[in-house]
This record gives sequence, C-alpha cells and structure tokens, in this order.
Amino acid sequence: MFRALADPTRRSLLDELFEQDGQTLSALERRLPMSRFGVMKHLKVLEEAGLVTTKRRGREKLHFLNPVPIRLVHDRWVSKYAEPWAAGLSGLKQRIEEQPTMQPVEEQTQMDSEKSGRRPWTASPEEKVFEIYIKTTPERLWEAITDEGMRRRYNFGVGVASDWRPGSHYELGNPTGGAIAEGEILEADPPHRLVQSFRALWSEDIKREGTSRVTWEIEQVADSCRLTVTHDQLGADANGELYGGWPMILSGLKTLLETGESLTTPGSLRYAPAP
Repeated sequence: MFRALADPTRRSLLDELFEQDGQTLSALERRLPMSRFGVMKHLKVLEEAGLVTTKRRGREKLHFLNPVPIRLVHDRWVSKYAEPWAAGLSGLKQRIEEQPTMQPVEEQTQMDSEKSGRRPWTASPEEKVFEIYIKTTPERLWEAITDEGMRRRYNFGVGVASDWRPGSHYELGNPTGGAIAEGEILEADPPHRLVQSFRALWSEDIKREGTSRVTWEIEQVADSCRLTVTHDQLGADANGELYGGWPMILSGLKTLLETGESLTTPGSLRYAPAP
C-alpha cells in the first residue's frame, strides 16, 4: 500500500475518486495528462494494493475508492493518543495554505473538537519524556551517564563532574573549562535511577529559565536496557533549547555503547575540541 501511495499520479487518481466515486477509465483518462495505457497501469497498482475496487455496470467498468486499507494502517500506527495531535497539525496546515484569513488557531481547534466530539488534545509544557532501548548492561549504561570522558563522546563534547552522591553538586563543562549547566544530585540509585536538578547556563536567555529536573531510569529488558529520560518542572513556555537536544544525546549514547563509535553530527561536536 505504501508503494502504491508513493507515486503522485496514483495519489491524484485517489483524489479524483474521492471527489467523484465510481468513474470509468475514460473519465479518469480525461482528468490526467497521460495516455490511457498509463492510467490503466496506475489503476492496476491501486487495485492490487486494495485502494481501488471495480464493479461492472453493463459494458462499463467503474472504479471506486476503497478507504479500508488506509483506515487499517491508521488504526494500527496512529494511537488514540496521537490522533488528535496529528489531526490538529494536519488541519492547521490546511487552513494556513488554503485560507488567506482564518480564526485564531485556539478558537478553530476548539470548534473542530466540538464538531468531532473529541476533547482538544493538549500537551503538558512542563514535562518531556524520551525513551530508547540500548543493547548494553545497566552497569555499563550507568557508567556512560556518569563518566566524564564517556559523556563527552555523546553529549555535544560536554563532560560531567560529580561524586554522584545525593546532595552533591554536579557540573557540565566544555573542554575549555566553561560550565554550561549545573545542579544537585537529588537521588542516586546505581545502576537504576538518577535524579538531578538542572540549571542551564549557556546563554543569558537560558539562565532566566531557572531550574528544572532530569530523571534517568534504567530498566533491563533481556539483553538490553530501556532508558527513560524525563525532563520536567519546566516553565509553561520553556525554551526549546532546554530539552531539544535530548534525541541527539540519546542517539549518541546508543551509538557509543553499541558500536564504540561517536556520532559526528554538527550538534554532537558543538563543544568538542578541535582535532
């Protein structure tokens, strides 16, 4: 089905059938800038994918849009939690592109929710959760989180210094000695759970964001570990710089532990020493 939908001409055919279902090959041919044979080939692919079904009416063969496969994919991959968010983004895109003037987004979203019978989806701006599976042991993962040298290899070149005891201070610093973040160890249960306060220092704007909290939770799953990082106690309109780097940091951590290599993306090398 995904292969069938990948072609823009086939998507156009589905759009035509959405606008007017039950069309003949001749009618569809007139709507597309291609030969009859080309339209037939595209319709065959759509039929094989189950996206188009046909019926004979006398001497005519009519083509109908079949939405069931798309709905099955929707139900399989788009959860009830993600659907309102995805629908909201899709609706926002459509309104911006199609309407020169529009109602405020909040008002329109509320109206859309009332029409659909759903409660509007809202994300808590105070908490961000990231989860990743890494093929390693809890002890090795804990070491990678708390060891200064290992931390530099996946954390933008930034190391960390602390004795990792509850109540102790810790500091994230770049190779030149400047601190970019600091905080207190609130909980430490190696190699399972680490809770830290977090105060970013890399710019004046970021300093004004104040103190938040980062929790690392390690759970062994067969021969791997599930690492959950929760960054919470953020302000209502927290600057995205506070939490936007977590996906890259965790990707770098996974790469390091599973391959021994370091990511070489620009973000990963931001504070790394020059070669």
